[in-house]
Amino acid sequence: MEHLPTTEATVNALRELAAVYEREIEVTHDIGADQTSRRTAAGVGVTTDPDGSLPHKAHVKFGGLPRVGVRLYPEDDALIDVEGVECPDIARDDVPAFLRSVFDGLAHVRGRRFPPGHFLVVPLPGGRTHKEFIPMIVLTPWLSARVR
Repeated sequence: MEHLPTTEATVNALRELAAVYEREIEVTHDIGADQTSRRTAAGVGVTTDPDGSLPHKAHVKFGGLPRVGVRLYPEDDALIDVEGVECPDIARDDVPAFLRSVFDGLAHVRGRRFPPGHFLVVPLPGGRTHKEFIPMIVLTPWLSARVR
C-alpha cells in the first residue's frame, strides 16, 4: 500500500485508477482555509492554517456504474459515496484500495434477517474490511445485485 501524503497525490492516484478501469473522472478542488468546509474557525479572507499550510480539499466523481464519489479532506481522511451509501472516515492511504475492491467486484452487500438490514462490505488490504449500514430506501439495483 502506497503512502499518499497530500490530497493532490491522492487525486493523481485516483486519475491513474480511472485510466486502469477506463472510467471518466471529474475533479474539483477547494484550496485555502476559507474554502474548506471543516475550517469554520477561519476568519474572513484567511487562506492558510495557523501553521502556514494551505489546506486542500478535493471532490472526485467517477463515471459509470457503480456511481462513486470521493471527498478528500486535508485531515488525511476521505468520505466515499458508493451508490448513495456514504462511507466516512476512510484513511487517505486506503482510498485507492477501497475503490479497487468496488471496481473489481469484491465489495458486496450482506443482509441480515433480524433486525432487518443490509451492510456494504468492502475488503481492504491486510484482511481488514469496511462495513457500512445501508438504509432500505437506498438499495439500488447495483447494490441489490451484490447481496449475499
